[in-house]
Amino acid sequence: QERLTESGGGSVRAGESLRLSCAASGVIVKPYTMGWYRQTPGEQRELVATIDSVGGETYADSVKGRFTISGDSAEKTVYLQMNNLKPEDTAVYYCNVKGVGFITYEFWGQGTQVTVSS
Repeated sequence: QERLTESGGGSVRAGESLRLSCAASGVIVKPYTMGWYRQTPGEQRELVATIDSVGGETYADSVKGRFTISGDSAEKTVYLQMNNLKPEDTAVYYCNVKGVGFITYEFWGQGTQVTVSS
């Protein structure tokens, strides 16, 4: 069973930075995407950023230019560098890994809270 372990959440002021990390254990079959989603109470979980197994990146419009996703496929880790944080970035951030080829699967981390105060 795949397991995703997240770290790096916390409370910061607007304009500050945080870096989230997610490490996957077990076997990940390529091709896959790894990334981050976020959710606030009463809202649907939304995509923040993903990176695929050949390095292709996807970002939500709301974070483009402020957030950067990176990954290490050998170490099965993904990072999210979040700069110039805004109060509207406050959410629980979830790591996700998804098989997108012949073998499909999807796993979620437990979530890490990011709180940005004005």
